[in-house]
Amino acid sequence: MAELRNDRSSATVPSEAEARLALLQLIGGARVTQAIYVAARLNIADLLIDGPKTVDELAVLSHTHAPSLYRLLRALASLGLFLECTDRHFCLTPLAGLLCTLVPRSLRGMALFHGDPYWWRSLGELLYCVQTGQPAPAHVHGVDEWAYLRDHPETAGVFNEAMSLITLEQIPSILAAYDFSSIQALVDVGGGYGVFLAAILSAYPTMRGILVDQAEVVGHAVPVLEAYGVAQRCETRSGDLFAAVPSGADCYLLKLILHDWNDERAHQILVNIRRAMTSSATLVLVERVILPGNEPQAAKLLDLAMLSFPGGRERTAVEWKALLRAAGFVLTGIVPTEAGVSIIESRPAHARARVPSALASA
Repeated sequence: MAELRNDRSSATVPSEAEARLALLQLIGGARVTQAIYVAARLNIADLLIDGPKTVDELAVLSHTHAPSLYRLLRALASLGLFLECTDRHFCLTPLAGLLCTLVPRSLRGMALFHGDPYWWRSLGELLYCVQTGQPAPAHVHGVDEWAYLRDHPETAGVFNEAMSLITLEQIPSILAAYDFSSIQALVDVGGGYGVFLAAILSAYPTMRGILVDQAEVVGHAVPVLEAYGVAQRCETRSGDLFAAVPSGADCYLLKLILHDWNDERAHQILVNIRRAMTSSATLVLVERVILPGNEPQAAKLLDLAMLSFPGGRERTAVEWKALLRAAGFVLTGIVPTEAGVSIIESRPAHARARVPSALASA
């Protein structure tokens, strides 16, 4: 076997047998994704929340073929999802419990998102994307991702629920890393169901917010804002990020928005925001920053998803700085968080650059 080389000189070189096993596990990962998706779609975890059931009982409740369902659950049990507690009786494990619909921070929505036929088919066209540089949806479905979601509300619901789940996972780390206390009015651009903005407003009782997204999205934000007790301090507006955004706020926030777009389209969004900003306002991006070198990083694999679905991209720090500069901004700081995203702060280019007081650490 050829010698393995990378930038970690102290790393142990695996044997050929170890390398083959590791690669086979990576190759077979698609089977695991689909198996979890099917279990989530069938609500198997919810069916077991009151205790063990036989495969035959589960098959009746889930309208499935009992022998095939057994094969699915047996495979998932071998991975720690579900447990065959007695012969052909299955029960929950801690992992499977996270697929229950109503448990706090349930991951069922993420399982549905990753296995959904729409995104699954798009990922299956990665070869096309790499060969052409074009995203898959138009090639597969005849329309881009956003048009498809507008025409398929069930898929759009899966998407927006998954984005909200991601946000819920990231909120504590983001709030720990960034101080919003100097901000009186904050616009969350493309804020989806409003989970992130609601959490910020809850943490800063004197702040007022404006949530901007498509009309079919912001309507779902009202119960979220009410649940957080911040509805009286937050306005929801439908809008097109490529047309205009509300003006005059202290801070404009975009969380995992610009990575959906190529540089040209991201530039257009940033220019619109720059036009709406006063010279003293702040732009805060919450995005992934790709690190140099060969170290494992989720953003590097997520970048392939951005290539496949909307035609966007994850970016390096150098690329973020260049994108902001071209739209009239000066980068004032990048702070990584424990959630795998970074806080990228910038200000209008003609404003005096300074060390941002809002950054909790450098």
